[in-house]
Amino acid sequence: MSSLFQAPAQPHLISVIIVNYNAGALLLQSVQKVLTSDADVELFLIDNASDDDSFMAVQTAWADDPRLHCVALLENLGFAGGVNQALPQTRGTDILVLNPDCLIQADTLSRLQAVMNDHPQAGMAGVLVLNEDGSEQASCRRRIPTPGRALVQMLLLHKWFPRWQTVVHSESDLPQQPTVLEGISGAFMWVRRDAIEQVGMMDESYFLHCEDLDWFMRFQAAHWQILFVPQVSVTHLKGVCSQRQPIRVSWYKHRSMLMFYKKFFRKSYPAPLFWAVTLGVWMRFTLFAAIKLLKH
Repeated sequence: MSSLFQAPAQPHLISVIIVNYNAGALLLQSVQKVLTSDADVELFLIDNASDDDSFMAVQTAWADDPRLHCVALLENLGFAGGVNQALPQTRGTDILVLNPDCLIQADTLSRLQAVMNDHPQAGMAGVLVLNEDGSEQASCRRRIPTPGRALVQMLLLHKWFPRWQTVVHSESDLPQQPTVLEGISGAFMWVRRDAIEQVGMMDESYFLHCEDLDWFMRFQAAHWQILFVPQVSVTHLKGVCSQRQPIRVSWYKHRSMLMFYKKFFRKSYPAPLFWAVTLGVWMRFTLFAAIKLLKH
C-alpha cells in the first residue's frame, strides 16, 4: 500500500497543523506559541479563504521562518478538508491538529511527546483543555455521543437522574495519570503518523464538526488507543471562529451529527429510536436558531 505522506518521516519532529478561518488576532498568538515551543516543530497554516487579515498578519510576522508553511485556499474546504491539505506534506512522526484559538505553553509539545513515547499503543492523545478562567472544558474528556446517549441528553434524563451522568459525560474526577478514553477535544489532537497511515485522513464529508468523532471511531476500530493526558494543559478560547455566523455554524454542527449517526449507528439501532434522535436534533437546531434571531 502506498504511503499517504509525500516525504519520509523525521524522528522527533512534530508537525503542527492549524486551519484558519477568520480567527483574528488569536491566530498570531497561537502561531507564536507553536514557533517558540521548546520542541522541534514545523507548522502548516492552512487558510480557508478568510476575509479578515489574520492570515496576512502571520505571514508578515514570520516571513523569514522556514518552519512555517502557509497555504491560502481559494475556497473554504471545511475543517477536515483543510487538515487533509496539510497532512500529506508533514514530515513529523507526530502530528498535532491545533485550533487557531488554542494556546499552548513552551513545554507543552515536548512533555506530551515524552508521554506518548511511553504509550506505544496510543494512536491519538489529548490534554487538559482549559477555559480562559482556568476551568476545565467538558469536551476534553468525551464519550462518543451515540444515538442512545443523545436521547438521554435531549430529554435531560441525566439532570433528573444523577446516576445517568456517566452515560453522557466521562467521570467527574480528573484522573491523575494518562487515561484511555473514547474521545478528546478536537481543539488539540495529537496523532501518530503510523496511525494515520493505517486509519486514513479525515472524512471531508463533514464540513464542520464531528470529523473528530469520526476519527475517534476509526482509530478505535483499528485498535489504536485514545489517550487523555491530564498533566499537560492548554487554553482554548472557544468559539472565536464561529461568532460571526452562529446559526450557520450550528446548522453544520447538527447536520454533521446526523451524518455521524448514519455512518456508524444506523444499522445497530432500531429505526424508531433513530427517527426520534433525528427529529430531536433538528428541533434543537430550530430552537437555537429562533433564539438567536429573536435576540437580533
